[in-house]
Amino acid sequence: MTSFVGLLPSPLPPAKNSIHCTPLKSPLKTHLRVSDKERKEMLLSVRVATRPSLPLPEERRRASSSRRVVLRAVHTTSVDEGAASKEKKRRPTDDYHATVRSLNSRGRHVPKKSLGQHYMLNSSVNEELSSAADVKEGDVVLEIGPGTGSLTSTLLNSGATVVAVEKDPRMAALIKDRFGCTERLKLIQEDITKCHIVSHLGPLLQNQTPEGHKQKFAKVVANIPFNISTEVVKLLLPMGNTFSDVVLLLQDEAAARLVDASVETPEYRSINIFVNFYSDPEYKLKVGRTNFFPQPKFDAAIVKFELKQISEYPPVASPKSFFSMVNSAFFGKRKMLRKSLQHLCSPTEIESALDSVGLPITSRPCELTLDDFVRLHNNLVKL
Repeated sequence: MTSFVGLLPSPLPPAKNSIHCTPLKSPLKTHLRVSDKERKEMLLSVRVATRPSLPLPEERRRASSSRRVVLRAVHTTSVDEGAASKEKKRRPTDDYHATVRSLNSRGRHVPKKSLGQHYMLNSSVNEELSSAADVKEGDVVLEIGPGTGSLTSTLLNSGATVVAVEKDPRMAALIKDRFGCTERLKLIQEDITKCHIVSHLGPLLQNQTPEGHKQKFAKVVANIPFNISTEVVKLLLPMGNTFSDVVLLLQDEAAARLVDASVETPEYRSINIFVNFYSDPEYKLKVGRTNFFPQPKFDAAIVKFELKQISEYPPVASPKSFFSMVNSAFFGKRKMLRKSLQHLCSPTEIESALDSVGLPITSRPCELTLDDFVRLHNNLVKL
């Protein structure tokens, strides 16, 4: 608590030049006549003589006020210094807090909830994303939603050529301002779900692949909005002819569901069949929600999808018809397959197909692995 002792004005000392005047008993007895002007001059001389040697009331008020201002300034400075010291210890060691503050101060950046914008504040997480994809000099990397450019900077520093797709025109303008003179950055202002990725990456990959050498593949490294994670996964994983690795920062629970393909669990869905059909997924690292601005309600996780080439896909006649069957099966997850697939074949034919691949005729979709679905599909196609 701040002490105010010593800063308050001292009591008024006794007047040194006090004059005790005895009032006249009566002007008539003195036989003196004093004019109004002389009376005023006499009263003024008495007041000046009796004034104590202290500051004027206005000066005393100003002096007291100035003391209070100085006191508040000293007290506020000490509090601010203490708070700043604590805040400095609490913040992650990076420069993205300053980036966000500058964006807010310029009035250009208010994260949009509709776009799922949560920006990374911890540079070490960006390094982990880049490391998970083994980004090195000469690589071509697709980044989705660069935001403030924190991950973009890490990828460029690794020597990669970055193709950044940003939907928000405000953030696209920021990226242009921040990396405008960088030749290894290509910015595309577009929605990733509507973007023709191959047309943008094709020329870059051709330039990076020497004549007579194996085809060079691009990589995906992105901190994507949680609300479009499933759409992005379904868009990118079938592109094994373009990408070798896809490294995404996803919501932690969604990441765990995508990677874990255990049958007969509540989380087992058709998306698990999809992910394992096109890739080998790996859960890399959990990322706390406090590393984002604004802070989301959930933690995140880094997931790596190593994409399969077309020759490595499970042997099905048509991936499109295969996933049509899988999606129909999981539409009634607890129903028996002979009922949920009866729009494709009769229940008798489905039972026969299940029996021929060594599965019970009462099987449900949550009980079948990827290989089981492949064998069932191929058997039904023959009918």
